[in-house]
Amino acid sequence: MPTRLPALLLLALCTLTAIGQKAPKPMSPKKVDALEQTALTAMKAKAAELKVQGVAVASFAPGETVDSWTSKMAVVGRMTDPAATDGRGNNMLGIAYAKSGEMARTHVNSGTAPCKAMVAEFCWQGGAIEKVKGGWLVVAFSGATGEQDFAVSQAGLAAMKAGL
Repeated sequence: MPTRLPALLLLALCTLTAIGQKAPKPMSPKKVDALEQTALTAMKAKAAELKVQGVAVASFAPGETVDSWTSKMAVVGRMTDPAATDGRGNNMLGIAYAKSGEMARTHVNSGTAPCKAMVAEFCWQGGAIEKVKGGWLVVAFSGATGEQDFAVSQAGLAAMKAGL
């Protein structure tokens, strides 16, 4: 019996320590809204600097996994581009959300994971994701080259992180 006493004391101490710790306070909707808006502002500025147009999306997913999120989008000059040689144009909003969806599943920047695309994923470069305290920051831009889209997304991600 005496050999169990230290183990029981350790268990009690761990239990009391865990009870005393508070769960992280979730980010308020007002704070999330402000972060997303800040990201869009930064993305618009970067797009203007690069002289590109398209669609910017900024999202926040609370928690350890991406089970839900809130997002904001902004058209930065144009939402679609004219018909290509095949007679079809591109819906940049759809592309930006496809990048976001891929990142939600893979937890890596869009177009950088070993590309085993699922239906509705296209492995397009241009989105950025990062795990932060309390959740995930997910930003995507579509409308330019993959490298330019990624630069715009990086500006949005940096702005969101700076606001935390």
